[in-house]
Amino acid sequence: MEGSQILKTLILASVLLSASAVAFADDDADVLVLTEANFDKEVGHDRGALVEFYAPWCGHCKKLAPEYEKLGSSFKKAKSVLIGKVDCDEHKSVCSKYGVSGYPTIQWFPKGSLEPKKYEGARTAEALAEFVNSEGGTNVKLATVPSSVVVLTAKNFGQVVLDETKDVLVEFYAPWCGHCKSLAPIYEKVANAFRLEEDVVIANLDADNYKDLAEKYGVSGYPTLKFFPKSNKAGEDYDGGRDLNDFVTFINEKCGTSRDAKGQLTSQAGIVASLDALVKELNSAASDEKKAVLSRIEDEVNKLKGSSARYGKVYLKAAKNCVDKGAEYAKKETERLQRMLEKSISTAKADEFIIKRNILSTFQA
Repeated sequence: MEGSQILKTLILASVLLSASAVAFADDDADVLVLTEANFDKEVGHDRGALVEFYAPWCGHCKKLAPEYEKLGSSFKKAKSVLIGKVDCDEHKSVCSKYGVSGYPTIQWFPKGSLEPKKYEGARTAEALAEFVNSEGGTNVKLATVPSSVVVLTAKNFGQVVLDETKDVLVEFYAPWCGHCKSLAPIYEKVANAFRLEEDVVIANLDADNYKDLAEKYGVSGYPTLKFFPKSNKAGEDYDGGRDLNDFVTFINEKCGTSRDAKGQLTSQAGIVASLDALVKELNSAASDEKKAVLSRIEDEVNKLKGSSARYGKVYLKAAKNCVDKGAEYAKKETERLQRMLEKSISTAKADEFIIKRNILSTFQA
């Protein structure tokens, strides 16, 4: 086979694999992603469909997103109803066909019909569910999703916030506050992103109900966010942005964590700078010098505390194996861990494997 033909074959295989991956992801989604290719296949047949026509850059769409996801999760098992969405930036012809001129536009397509009815109600999961149940003849209850935000009260505030082994971010809010309601779904995502970090707490306090605590910490407007690091339980004002990525960046910088917005560990998770420097020495050392560097690594590990001490043990084990088994050990073990990560495993186990993989990568530099 000629080189150009081989290249074409590889490109085609890559495209097919990518399409397969996208289709698989869509099958698992609570809200069905509708496109120019599948809209007429999914809508207007044997089930009613609620469709959100949105644009990725639209602020109102972003605000609706967590409510719509909650709706999709609740109706996922309802066979007579479809909850879907169309990206109008990507699929302009579909949106134009149904007269969409602003975002988000939500339309109901009755069973067996492509003549939609525009939804004019409130953009909350509760209101949308009531509408879908009424139009679709269903009786679905909204799914209750456990919150990762720690709810503070007068009784537990000191125990949670003033714990000197924890870094704590606190939102002081009022139930009637519009800005607080807008922040709530973002704040929940922040809490989810760091839920596996034992030393990090994302919490909130109803300042309207616990006025004394709010006054004690100088809260005069809502929402007010304060950070209580291990080293300063008087609290520090949080003045950063209120997008998910802003919070994630702040927590990572202040708490020494390495999470992304989805709660997954980044490539920096587990990395200890002082040990990295010694690993570089180990990698370049002659065979008869490696044991001396290994001894220095062990001395450095013994000085570490907290999470760094846990990571240090992984470094030390990897260093010993590399000295005993040779340079190929790190590469083979990294490949094994990557295969494990591609399987269905718990989040906690994935964290463990990612940290080991990140540390082992330093031995291959």
